[in-house]
Amino acid sequence: MRVYRSQMKIQSMTTKENSTNRLIERALTATTIAVIGCSTTPGKPAHDVPAYLHRHGYDIIPINPFAEQILETTAYDSLSTVPDDYTIDVVNVFRPTEEVPDIVESVIERYTRVGDVEILWLQRGIAHDTAASQATDAGIDVVQDRCLKVAHETRLEADS
Repeated sequence: MRVYRSQMKIQSMTTKENSTNRLIERALTATTIAVIGCSTTPGKPAHDVPAYLHRHGYDIIPINPFAEQILETTAYDSLSTVPDDYTIDVVNVFRPTEEVPDIVESVIERYTRVGDVEILWLQRGIAHDTAASQATDAGIDVVQDRCLKVAHETRLEADS
């Protein structure tokens, strides 16, 4: 049987989509999400998405150097200032793409030191393939250019 290049591409895309879907499902079963760039301003996605996730039972660790509290929770200046005894399952990023390499460096540093970050989630509109590859090479799974709230809503719709 011959497999044509277009069939290989379709098979490859299907495999990649299945892998991504499994990764998203893993992220949605997390309990603790650190949100880099979490905002104090209702109406901004960087506030509303974490607030939505918090309302749905996730523990949110806000990371914002300009806030003391967000969502009635202590906000930390950076990922490196989050205490090591907190277990972080997912790091969700609401920062510009050009900041992703430095963020990935801090995620890898935490993963190496504490061993708790399983998934790095870059919100819709944020992607950096080189930095994502570095995270993956370090053992951290990466989702890019997707909204965690939309993924959660999609899962709720599928379950009903």
